[in-house]
Amino acid sequence: MSFKDLKLNPQLLKAIEDKGYTVPTPIQEKAIPLILNGQDVIGIAQTGTGKTAAFVLPLLMKLKYAQGTRPRAVILSPSKELAMQTFENVKTYSQNTDLRSICIYGGIGPKTQIEELEKGIDLIVATPGRFWDLYQRGALVTKDIKTVVLDEADKLMDMGFMPQLEQLQEVMPVKRQNLLFSATFPPKVESLSDDFLLNPTKIEMSPQATVAETISQYYYAIPNFMSKIMMLGHLLNTDESFKKVMVFANTKKVADDISKFVDRKLEGGVRVIHSNKGQNSRINAIQEFTEGKVRTLVTTDVSARGIDVEDVSHVINFQVPYIYDDYIHRIGRTGRALKSGVAISFANKAEVLHLKKVEYLIRQEIAEEKVPAELIFPTTPREEQIDIERVIDGFKRKEDPTFKGAFHEKKKRPKSTGKKSSPKDKRKHR
Repeated sequence: MSFKDLKLNPQLLKAIEDKGYTVPTPIQEKAIPLILNGQDVIGIAQTGTGKTAAFVLPLLMKLKYAQGTRPRAVILSPSKELAMQTFENVKTYSQNTDLRSICIYGGIGPKTQIEELEKGIDLIVATPGRFWDLYQRGALVTKDIKTVVLDEADKLMDMGFMPQLEQLQEVMPVKRQNLLFSATFPPKVESLSDDFLLNPTKIEMSPQATVAETISQYYYAIPNFMSKIMMLGHLLNTDESFKKVMVFANTKKVADDISKFVDRKLEGGVRVIHSNKGQNSRINAIQEFTEGKVRTLVTTDVSARGIDVEDVSHVINFQVPYIYDDYIHRIGRTGRALKSGVAISFANKAEVLHLKKVEYLIRQEIAEEKVPAELIFPTTPREEQIDIERVIDGFKRKEDPTFKGAFHEKKKRPKSTGKKSSPKDKRKHR
């Protein structure tokens, strides 16, 4: 099947051709006709399979041309980064039309966004919080909205947007088309779909939590933080195949520490993004990484979803995520659009346990690679070792509530006999 077979208009076909795409992906092939027919759709597919275009293209086709001043469609995204990425797709595919679109999100003043809305808008890409804020200010009128898209629905739920989604549900027109897209479909998202969609058609391109076959996965057993730093430096210094690398950390502090090391010790440039970074800093970091101006992008899970950067050669989990779905979204930044990619995890003793849970989720074994013989790792500092043991205890306690743990038993004091020690006894004990 070609994009022409999907009955898209010439303006969209030209934009698709300029983008370099020739045939639709399976999710696009199945979803686009259903959306054009006005059906509510649930789309479940792996990351990197073209989910965004699967709803953006038919949405633009239905809008056709600029009309009136009020928005007629809205795409809700869980983060600024994902909203901006989706908006870039909207601009790319609508470049040959006169359709007006805007991306609205928090973190910046609403004045400019309100001014743009007043000029007239056909399509809005937004985070739920800022959309609701502008609605309450009277800057957004929802009467003409005919289509609502919930993008990365599982993340919308994880990030606590359900109250705002319920509020938006109340102010949207009853007669509208609803679309829900995600890489996973856990029970809570199924509950969300029951509330928002009417007799939806579910398209599931692969079993839930499936990793793309184009991604090779393996891990190194590495005892501590400094050893992970050594391993990262070794890989980036000695292997030329690491051309465009995303490094994921669980916390902002660790992300900053990794970035400082790479910046000091390695070539190719590095940028870091997390929630403490300003909006412009995050946008510029992604832009420079996308354009190949820097080789390494260090980030927390703020970027695991929706960031579509071409030709990411490697994803490195410097820390194994404790939310196992995040592993799928992290490594989905590579191996996109049927290209090959590599996902590597660094795991200490505690993280190996969590990695086994990831294996169960994705129904695949993640092979262990031997650490290069020339690397001699330092001894784990006592405080870090205690932290690792605590994590192991917590993990085992979840598995077995009766488990007491390594830190349960306190040191026993010798029983008192009730007799006072004589000076002679004290001399014996000295």
